[in-house]
Amino acid sequence: MSDKMLKFVNIGQENPLKRNIQDRKEDFKEIYDEFINEKAKEQSSRCSQCGVPFCQVHCPLSNNIPDWLKLTAEGRLEEAYHLAQSTNNMPEICGRICPQDRLCEGNCVIEQSGHGTVTIGSVEKFITENAWANNWIKPIKIKNEIKQSVGIIGAGPAGLACAEELRKSGYQITIYDRYDRAGGLLIYGIPNFKLEKYVVNRRTKLLKESGIKFIQNFEVGKDASLDELRKKHDAILISTGVYKAREIDLAGNDLNNIFPAMDFLTASNRKGLGDKVDLFDNGTLNAEGKDVVVIGGGDTAMDCVRTAVRQNAKSVKCLYRRDQKNMPGSQREVYNAIEEGVDFKWLTQPIEYIGSNNIKQTKIINMQLGSSDDSGRRKFSKIENSEKNFDVDIVIEALGFEPENLPYIFGKKNLELKYNGTLKIDNNMMTSIDGVFAAGDIVRGASLVVWGIKDGRDVSHNIHKYLKNKFFSKNKDNEIKSVINE
Repeated sequence: MSDKMLKFVNIGQENPLKRNIQDRKEDFKEIYDEFINEKAKEQSSRCSQCGVPFCQVHCPLSNNIPDWLKLTAEGRLEEAYHLAQSTNNMPEICGRICPQDRLCEGNCVIEQSGHGTVTIGSVEKFITENAWANNWIKPIKIKNEIKQSVGIIGAGPAGLACAEELRKSGYQITIYDRYDRAGGLLIYGIPNFKLEKYVVNRRTKLLKESGIKFIQNFEVGKDASLDELRKKHDAILISTGVYKAREIDLAGNDLNNIFPAMDFLTASNRKGLGDKVDLFDNGTLNAEGKDVVVIGGGDTAMDCVRTAVRQNAKSVKCLYRRDQKNMPGSQREVYNAIEEGVDFKWLTQPIEYIGSNNIKQTKIINMQLGSSDDSGRRKFSKIENSEKNFDVDIVIEALGFEPENLPYIFGKKNLELKYNGTLKIDNNMMTSIDGVFAAGDIVRGASLVVWGIKDGRDVSHNIHKYLKNKFFSKNKDNEIKSVINE
């Protein structure tokens, strides 16, 4: 073992510096600085190189974290990047937005021993940014392009990861996406203070330079049917994600100024990209000077409250029916939000929206926690006679996402669904339609970007296997026909 490792006994945990709270509240730039070279080496050297790498075990991509930490500590940064890239198509993105406190870092051995986790995400970001700066990241070069083609519906993490892996194998790839920019939630759902858009655009530009075709503003079911795409390509991947907002059934739900989270975040992100956004410009989806209430406790809710702060809201409250410990979102994001002045109302649930045309107040009731349910989270119940009202100008509902009705949209009734509306797939990740595969949130439900990347990589192997079998089967049939004709 390198003598540069196991330094956690003598070297304490350090994260990259966060920007001053007041400064970061006034813009949408990323809040964390980057490690300098020596600091990245130092923090990597804290890794204990344990026999069972729990960081790797709890990473959806099974990233070889101990090895690229070791390479970083030794100053072998190009090797570290290539190792990180070998299991992850977007390490610079995962380093920024993965909830490391729930995954790799949360399961770090030295974290459990009280020494503070290795700052894996920050090192991952450093490694990749260093690789971009040194021009180590190159487009895919294909010597012998395969004649078979794959059409991918959806340019989010799953679709992009699958496209890259299949392109490496030589397939012709076309990505169809209904938005004007590639990236899906990476572009329009995640705010700049977590993921600046040049990071996503840089990656998609690389894929274009690799020969992957992107067709934007394209809606399956409107611009072409699924059948038409299936005839055009040898295989299809559906990786549309889930965008339909969950709703809460309350009295007053029909009042104005109650919006789903994605409407609010998309307007803000589009404005940041320089687009003309009428609903933002006229103040409808702009929190400036308003009392804002966000309902929800996941990462999307944290994105909303922190966006509202940066839009100079008068006040920002987050209502969540459980306590902080039982929140599904990243605790790191919660702490960032608290630092920035968000008022969290734990154990609180809205029961009525009050107003005439526009919402004016939200009536809430206090909650209490009981025993744990099957998922391990504690059940909740209302505390009678604990109601009170909050003044509010705009309510943002961040209650999660559900799949759209794809069989209806795509005009394919034989596209089978699971009980929750997501696509049903077999062990090879193929849907009920031959040659049509599915991956990402449209299969597993709303989840993390890192899981989308994993699903995209996994489905690429299954598509490759399918196309290879299809190729050999076709050639065998041609050989038989040739023999018969002779």
